[in-house]
Amino acid sequence: MRGLVIKSTGSWYHVLTGNGEIRDCRIKGKFRTKEIQTTNPIAVGDQVEIELEPDQETGVIIRLHERRNYIIRKSVNLSKQAQIIAANLDQAMLVVTLASPRTSLGFIDRFLVTAEAYDIPAGLIFNKLDLFSEEGLEILEEYEAIYTGIGYPCYQVSALEGTHVEQIMELLKDKVTLFSGHSGVGKSTLINKLIPGVGLRTGAVSDWSDKGQHTTTFAEMHQLPQGGYLIDTPGIRELGVIDIEPQELGHFFPEIRERMNECRFNNCRHINEPGCVIIEAVEEGEIEASRYDSYLSIYHKNDTRS
Repeated sequence: MRGLVIKSTGSWYHVLTGNGEIRDCRIKGKFRTKEIQTTNPIAVGDQVEIELEPDQETGVIIRLHERRNYIIRKSVNLSKQAQIIAANLDQAMLVVTLASPRTSLGFIDRFLVTAEAYDIPAGLIFNKLDLFSEEGLEILEEYEAIYTGIGYPCYQVSALEGTHVEQIMELLKDKVTLFSGHSGVGKSTLINKLIPGVGLRTGAVSDWSDKGQHTTTFAEMHQLPQGGYLIDTPGIRELGVIDIEPQELGHFFPEIRERMNECRFNNCRHINEPGCVIIEAVEEGEIEASRYDSYLSIYHKNDTRS
């Protein structure tokens, strides 16, 4: 029996079958995928085959169908392993806040690089518009200019007040979309507005740390009233980029990718080589300095020689 994994709770998975039933399923024995070493062999969004247990209520996952794509992050505790956040996505949206809590440009860039590496269209949703001062709106314009200029769509919303939520509804229609971001950015509040009656818990941002509380414990897929699915994920504090070789990294920055063949040397690292058009573009303001800083940061962390 074929099914769609709609929730992962560690050892058990909720699987939606073709007849609309949800079955609690586990993995039988040592289930391993052929791809990468991950802490979770099955992820939300996976298409699987299940066999029902003798009780005809619960099931066992016996096969994983080939993934169209997936998005992963480096495991916090096991640096050499990865955690698959979700699979078979049409798009991935990062929910961003400029304060309470602040989402750094470096975090945004690591998310976008990961999406590029796994061939997943990505965009940014700037939430908490209701909290923005005049100065905050100017910073928001600067952020948007950076990312729209290199092809990433940006959206402004106030999940609390419902501002521009209908625009996000249209964006998600008939697609499988991942929502990600720090704890406290308002993902659950936004999802509650997008899917009336879903009733996700929401939490306040703590005053002393400006960090959000984890209100989503496990990844979960929700069916959208207008068609499609929305995958809610636990808040991410840090996002480690994994499985990208340093020499490949430039391909996952659109503004570097479109210029890199013009460098004097074919194997240019875009760090300190003479005749590097990327460095020239940064100096001339054609490539944002913050993006180049992110490139260098990811490059050196992924280069085991440095």
